[in-house]
Amino acid sequence: MGNMTTRGRFSTFTAMNNLSLTDIQQLFKPRESTSHKGNHGHALLIAGSIGKMGAAVIAAKACLRSGCGLLTVGVPNKERSIVQTSVPEAMIIPWEDDMEASDLYSAIGIGSGIGIRDYSGEGAFPAYLNQTKTPMLLDADALNGIATNTKLLRKIPKNTIITPHPKEFDRLFGLHHSTDERTETAIKKAKAYNLVIVLKGHQTLITHNGDAFLNTNGNAGLAKGGSGDALTGIITSFLAQGYEPFDAAKLGVFLHGSAADLALATQSVESMLITDVIDCLGDAFKKINAVQKSV
Repeated sequence: MGNMTTRGRFSTFTAMNNLSLTDIQQLFKPRESTSHKGNHGHALLIAGSIGKMGAAVIAAKACLRSGCGLLTVGVPNKERSIVQTSVPEAMIIPWEDDMEASDLYSAIGIGSGIGIRDYSGEGAFPAYLNQTKTPMLLDADALNGIATNTKLLRKIPKNTIITPHPKEFDRLFGLHHSTDERTETAIKKAKAYNLVIVLKGHQTLITHNGDAFLNTNGNAGLAKGGSGDALTGIITSFLAQGYEPFDAAKLGVFLHGSAADLALATQSVESMLITDVIDCLGDAFKKINAVQKSV
């Protein structure tokens, strides 16, 4: 396992590990040379809204670059041409169509750029949480909507991944005054609600069922809009490929940070865009495969 670390004054942290390249190598499943697209899952991303279609494009590109066999993106009908043109490898389904057939998909990622919605009633989204048995990731505005009705936390299916940044985390679980406080709460809430929590930050926390890892790669170039959308796409892709949710989260966070570090070969932390990071995902995979071959 990764190097042990203690962070802050809380006893909860004494068993936390730093996520290492060796950990990722042990989790990663190299692709069989005889495989076809049907072997690598079909992801659904529900993303984008008027003025925020870039989030859908970023999540879709990152999802496909991370290895899923098929991708469908659910977007507003009037905005569908943006994704269709920018990511021709993806299929499109309008939000207005019936998206309840979740058994068609291997994994679902919801939230990137969808706009904050009020889930205080018994509308479609709460019902969707109750009905779907497909592995799921909730991010961004899906979490902000749930924060309007925190009773929905109990309705989120077990082993769902949620990926809040600090402000989104506080909307869900109350105001915190430090990273240490959020970390302690995240470990407790992940266990209480049987979720995988990815608490994004300078050192991203991944926790489930009392286990916790810190990811220490990546750099300040990720401190820009779109980084979380890319992470949603990457983790959803690993979910679709059949990885267990906790493993998919660890793989996704590590690959995201590793690709950002590789992007520094041609960019600075000031100039780096998330599209530069997505372009480096291939080299990040090669780095893992190089370790795989040397072990």
